[in-house]
Amino acid sequence: MSTRTRGIALAAVTAAISGVAVYVNGFGVAAYGDATAYTTAKNGAAALILALVFAVGRRSAGAGSVAVSRPTRPGHRWGLVYVAILGGAVPFVLFFEGLATTGSTQAAFLHKTLVVWVTLLAVIVLKERLTWWHLAAIAVLIAAQWGLAGGGVSLVADPGTAMIAGATLLWAVEVVVTKRLLADLTPWTLSLTRMGGGTVALLAWCAVTGRLGSVIPATAAQWGWVLVTGVLLAGYVATWHQALARAQAVDVTAVLVLGALVTAILAGALDAAPLAAQVPWLVLLASGGLLVWLAPRLPGRAVT
Repeated sequence: MSTRTRGIALAAVTAAISGVAVYVNGFGVAAYGDATAYTTAKNGAAALILALVFAVGRRSAGAGSVAVSRPTRPGHRWGLVYVAILGGAVPFVLFFEGLATTGSTQAAFLHKTLVVWVTLLAVIVLKERLTWWHLAAIAVLIAAQWGLAGGGVSLVADPGTAMIAGATLLWAVEVVVTKRLLADLTPWTLSLTRMGGGTVALLAWCAVTGRLGSVIPATAAQWGWVLVTGVLLAGYVATWHQALARAQAVDVTAVLVLGALVTAILAGALDAAPLAAQVPWLVLLASGGLLVWLAPRLPGRAVT
């Protein structure tokens, strides 16, 4: 198995986790009532889980395979600051605050446009090589997402939509920054920085806005949702950075769109949501993911 194939496989795991998380987070926000407090608690739980997994992995696998890197240049330090604050804190607040006032269909579609912005940045900044097959795959993925939205996407900019769009753009820049940092730093360095530093920033924001007391779960239901979503987020971040270390940012981000398949299946199985009308779009979505994987193997010129 090539390095790229391993990266794509890890991205598929990330997409599966993302699909479950999108479905579950709605219940978590409802149980908390305060989107920012919920996000802070969930991210804090993810940071603790990642730290625990790292400690156990380092002890069992050794420091050679599970390690963190020390930043040696100013660019490393500024990049890690971006990952922690503008990747692991600010966009989470924007996204979940926006989700509180915007339909989930609208939010899901806007978030899945991440692949478009990452593609533009990756070609310009990272000099990643794309073929016309890549562009065709991205077009198929976006078209499938639009179809799954079922007309529930509005191009009118309301405050909630603007916040979700802002979060998506910040995450797109984070992907490119992370990919650059992974040339010198280990994936674990990025994962621990994103969730640990992001949680500190979120706690500071909650303290400033008077929400610090609301972060600690007050009921058994809140504790349960924080634990479940914290585990999902920890798995998402860990597999995401491992995938980015092995494959192009464009490929990994495109595969992430397949999380919509998992969300749709869960909604159909657990909420009795009608799936018959969505089947063609789900097939189209899966086809786009397959095309991403096959793109480098198919004949065609690189896009300059």
